Amino acid sequence: MAEIERVLAPASLDEAAEALAAGEATLLAGGTDLMPASHAGKVRFAPMLINLRRIAELSGIAVEDGELRIGTLVTIAELLGDEAVRERCPILAEAADHFASPQIRNAATIGGNLCNASPAGDMLVPLLAAGARVELASKPDGTLVRRVLPLEEFLVGPGRTRRRPDELLATVRVPAAAPDAIWRFFKSGTRPALDISAVSIGLLARKAGNALHEVRIALGAVAPTVVRARAAEATLEGRVLNPETMEAAACAARDEVHPISDVRASAWYRKELIHNMLRRMLSDVAET
Repeated sequence: MAEIERVLAPASLDEAAEALAAGEATLLAGGTDLMPASHAGKVRFAPMLINLRRIAELSGIAVEDGELRIGTLVTIAELLGDEAVRERCPILAEAADHFASPQIRNAATIGGNLCNASPAGDMLVPLLAAGARVELASKPDGTLVRRVLPLEEFLVGPGRTRRRPDELLATVRVPAAAPDAIWRFFKSGTRPALDISAVSIGLLARKAGNALHEVRIALGAVAPTVVRARAAEATLEGRVLNPETMEAAACAARDEVHPISDVRASAWYRKELIHNMLRRMLSDVAET
């Protein structure tokens, strides 16, 4: 572990961005990913450590302009218990219920889960399915500026994002689900919540009659980042959910991913899980 020379605990977003502009730093929120990674030698601390926990602007969940605005310091437990999240993005609350243990949920933050950028990150799949965007803040020339990126563009690879060293993730913006929206979330692991997922699937769409519209399917742990199953989405879009359509979509999702084999699952098993579980999710939607 590298030696930390300076520790800051800014009280405002402006102060934190100014500190980041002065030099590269390690950001600390919940620490549930950072601390184990540092002890394992996977993360090397910068000389400056910035503890974000005192910044009120980075906390809280609000509904603004038809979307949820979730502060980067919001914990997974807060997501799980928030009424606005349950009403406007229930797939996110469902995923939070499958996130690690209660003790970890009380400390882990949505911002940390996003910036950790694991392809198996539990929050990334529902957020991608929901069309989330991230808001980054920096102070490059003495003035606080923000830029917004779709989550799909923010994530680059395992542990890699488009966040610059002088930026911090301030807010996650999530469009509210339509009144006729249907959603499903699935996570496969040896244990329902405590394990890192071998595969996860998020499905979000509008249902009219027995057909789906505006279909979004997100897959986790089958690529270097969470990904959209665009071929499967196209197969389902506007079509009646009959057995042939559901099987075609499940096959399309299976065939468009190229997972790796690791200690949690083989590539073959992951592809079969994608096929079988998406087929089951669609069948459940058709019967609802």
